Amino acid sequence: MLWSLLKILFFVAVVAALAVGSIYVMENGPSVIVSISGFKEVELEPLEAVLLGLAFIALLYVAFKLVSLLYAFLKFLLGDETALSRYFDRNRERRGYRVMNEALLALAAGEGREAMNKAAKAEKLLSAPHVTNVITAQAAEMIGDRKTAEQTYKKLLKDDQTRFVGIRGILKQKLSEGDTETALKLAEKAYALKPKHVEVQDTLLKLQAEKHDWKGARKTLGTKLRTGTLPRDVHRRRDAVLALSEAKDVLDAGKSIEAREAAIEANKLSPDLVPAAIMAARGYIEKGKPRLAARVLKKAWEAQPHPELAVAFAEIAPDEDPKQRLRRFVELTKIQPDHPETKMLLAELNIAAEDFPAARRAIGDLPTSDPTARSLSIMAAVERGEGADDAVVRGWLAKAVTAPRGLQWVCDNCHNTEPTWTPVCSNCGGFDTLSWRELAKSELSMPTGTEMLPLIVGNAPEAAPEPEAPDTESDAVSVDPSPEKV
Repeated sequence: MLWSLLKILFFVAVVAALAVGSIYVMENGPSVIVSISGFKEVELEPLEAVLLGLAFIALLYVAFKLVSLLYAFLKFLLGDETALSRYFDRNRERRGYRVMNEALLALAAGEGREAMNKAAKAEKLLSAPHVTNVITAQAAEMIGDRKTAEQTYKKLLKDDQTRFVGIRGILKQKLSEGDTETALKLAEKAYALKPKHVEVQDTLLKLQAEKHDWKGARKTLGTKLRTGTLPRDVHRRRDAVLALSEAKDVLDAGKSIEAREAAIEANKLSPDLVPAAIMAARGYIEKGKPRLAARVLKKAWEAQPHPELAVAFAEIAPDEDPKQRLRRFVELTKIQPDHPETKMLLAELNIAAEDFPAARRAIGDLPTSDPTARSLSIMAAVERGEGADDAVVRGWLAKAVTAPRGLQWVCDNCHNTEPTWTPVCSNCGGFDTLSWRELAKSELSMPTGTEMLPLIVGNAPEAAPEPEAPDTESDAVSVDPSPEKV
């Protein structure tokens, strides 16, 4: 403490001397007159005076170093055996910290090889493997030296303070290599050390979902909720996804009762989750509770109309004839009547009941205002049912070939499409990333060009006739005779 105070006072004295010297030069001209003991005067030019001042400062610096070394030596002679080693250690630490700062700057600048060299020098000076090993491992990863990075991370496993960093580093390497088995074990160890770490939580949850460890994933999801890293509404949705996935696995194992209960639980957690609603409804159907099944499906339809919901709704009464189904489906189709899915469902049901004018009224202008492969195919079936020429039918089908597919299960991360809903995207591995939506429209590449199709197969009418108001209840809705078609 005393030595530090002396150095501060010395610095202040040097600054004051320089200030006084500057004032003297300004008042007495460019030359400097130095008087020695009042007997001899030496006149110096400004450059000579500056050089003399710098030499004097250097001399004082060396003198202070010698004094500090002498002070440490005297303490050693007086019995302090570590006085000299502490003196040299302080100098070594100063150089070591300077080199470590250079290593960190090189790492931040993307100079991996330089960072590794600086870290090795800092390790020799400081003997601080906690920091230097981390710098070395990250720099090795930066330059693609995976072997050195893994060896360095393994060194970090030996110390409690750095074990988490080592596990996390090896975990990232195993993930990049595609070794998900080892990565899952490492993620579980990292989670045990730091359960609140957001990245570890997300990694563990993804790996557990990929391995169908639904119970473990639900536990991890609960931790995310408790630690505040996941909103409660998102937690309920994803917990429902996990419960539904668990139900599917139980169903595949032949345990229908357990699967039914798990599906019902998933539906209660997230009523708008279409697959959960369908499985829960089928569970109620098996239990002989058609009213509960219908209520579940109608609630899901209100949130998101979906063709699979209509299929499940048809399964409530599989033996009914088209007219009976027509009347029963009114309670579903009156929900969101202007939705395109509702219009197409009504048209399909009317086609199945062979009421083609009602089918035309049900679908309205959907084939022209929002054409999709499904709506155009429905229009072709309507034309066929009403006895139109083959050229007209083929014209609608030609448009259907090149039209967008409409709503699909699309991954929000990679935009991959799935034929059926899955909890994990098969392309990017994202958890709960599938949503029922439409991809950007794109034209189908054909050798002759899509504009040639109408000339080959015939023309479709420019627009459908204006729909008329239904005269009876049977005109307002239509029924598909088979649940498979619905």
